[in-house]
Order: sequence, then C-alpha cells, then structure tokens
Amino acid sequence: MRKSSTTQLVTIAVFIAIEVILTRFLSIQTPIVRLGFGFLPVAMLAILYGPIWAGVAYAIGDIIGMLIWPSGSFFFGFTLSAFLTGMIYGFFFKNHDVRLPKVLIACACVCFVINLGLDTVWLSILQGQAYLAILPARIIKAVIAYVLQITLIPIVYHGIVKNVPALRVQSEE
Repeated sequence: MRKSSTTQLVTIAVFIAIEVILTRFLSIQTPIVRLGFGFLPVAMLAILYGPIWAGVAYAIGDIIGMLIWPSGSFFFGFTLSAFLTGMIYGFFFKNHDVRLPKVLIACACVCFVINLGLDTVWLSILQGQAYLAILPARIIKAVIAYVLQITLIPIVYHGIVKNVPALRVQSEE
C-alpha cells in the first residue's frame, strides 16, 4: 500500500457504497436482467487503484449488497463475475489509460464475456432454465449495457475523477 493507505481505503469504501446504491436502488431489474450504473464506481476504482483493488471492491460490494438488500439467493458465481469485472477494468485502465480503444475492448469483455456469458450460465444454474431460453433477453441487455459503458466511463472519468483534486492527487502518488 501507499503511504496514504487510510485515504485509499476510505476512497475504496465510498466507491463500494456508491456501487451498492447504484446497483440495488438505481437499476432496472427483472429475474433475468439487471441494467444499472454499478459499473461506474468499479471502473473508477480500476482507473485509480488497478485490477486487484477494483476486483476485490466489486466482490465486497456484491456481498454487502446481497446481505443488506437481497434480491434472491446468494450465489458465489455472481461474486466471481464481479471480481473478474473489476480485474478486467483494472487491466485495461491501469495508469489512467482511458482511451477509446481500451474502453471499447474492456467494456466488450465485461458485457459480452462476463455479463452475457458467465452471468447467463449462473442464471441458468440458479433458475433451472435452459441457457438458450434466457439468452435473447440477455443479449439485448448486453448491447444496451455496452453502449452505456462505452459512453459513461470516459465521461465520468474525464468529467469528474480527473477534476476532483483529492482523487487526482492520491491517484498520482
């Protein structure tokens, strides 16, 4: 950890809280599709602190959200998906490299490999439905989520994170 580990931990905790709120309260949710903005704090954590912190934070946020506001039974597969999502964002956005090609690839990996692929497998296992039966709705969700992510991640980073002195200073240490 860096010398400002307390500041870093508090920042991560705040981003986890924002992720839980955005995922649990400000998302559209059906039994097979959840569309929301919980990806934003995770992507910002990945930009600021890298893949490990973003992955761990998203996994913790998933567990906390499930414990406080359950929307079904707990399933470790979704926590694994959350961790992998943070890792992917962190891998592509490390060192504040938020250029369009990297955003396009990172969001494609998250939306089409993790959300469409893995999460659909988890839902199929949990609900006992055939993978192909729930796939059409999940494809539509993945495309919408992809457009949201490639649009909002650069806007939020360049509009907010780069311009908040406390975040800018600690992320450049």
